Amino acid sequence: MSDFLAAEDRALLERNGLATFDALWARQLDAVDEPNTSDGGWSSVFRLELEGQGYYLKRQSNYLTRTLHKPFGEPTFAREFRNISRYQTLGIPALQAAFFGERKVNGERHAMLLTRALDGWNDLDSLLEQWSQLTDAQHRAILLACGQLARHLHSVGQVHGCFYPKHIFLQAAGDAYAAQLIDLEKTRPLLFGRRDRVKDLEPLLRRAPQWSDAQVRQLLAAYLQQPEDSAPVAAWFQRLTARRSHKENR
Repeated sequence: MSDFLAAEDRALLERNGLATFDALWARQLDAVDEPNTSDGGWSSVFRLELEGQGYYLKRQSNYLTRTLHKPFGEPTFAREFRNISRYQTLGIPALQAAFFGERKVNGERHAMLLTRALDGWNDLDSLLEQWSQLTDAQHRAILLACGQLARHLHSVGQVHGCFYPKHIFLQAAGDAYAAQLIDLEKTRPLLFGRRDRVKDLEPLLRRAPQWSDAQVRQLLAAYLQQPEDSAPVAAWFQRLTARRSHKENR
């Protein structure tokens, strides 16, 4: 695979001498957290600032995922980049890639993914921490944005696989909120209809205990495009509540 360099970021990266794989790999940066390690491989994330534009630079070596289609493994960032590209094609709001590349160096498989930072956006986790300080109008707008995001995702045949509050980013836009997704590594096609959809949505509700039953129904109303007191919303609420109870009692 040849390197990917987004047209929107090319000039900025070229001005800073960072438009190639080798230059980005060699750039000295502080990691934002401890690297992940697995089977002798490693994966790490760095913050990069260029002329007021923020990025996250992700580098890994021999950090592989194995599937039926890739039995010998591929870098996890290769899968994530492929999913970022798919989301863009399908119009699903999500993080954007600026650069991606792979190399084999001295028997090791290196991969690197540069994404634009979502500066000015807040993850849903942080909004849940201040949920009691937000207004009812803000609650409803956030729930609407999350429900519409999930509806868009599933309507084009995709399952996120980690539809958690920390992976949903929101930005206030007047009285409404815009929403988008990060961490697309586990995305896969939606194959099993309602079962897949329930399985994708339930972890979000389990990780948002701040939401009342009425607020969950608001989210489901947006997801289903049905009134909050409708039979479809009631049926979905029952299914999700049952799955949540099962998961919590395991």
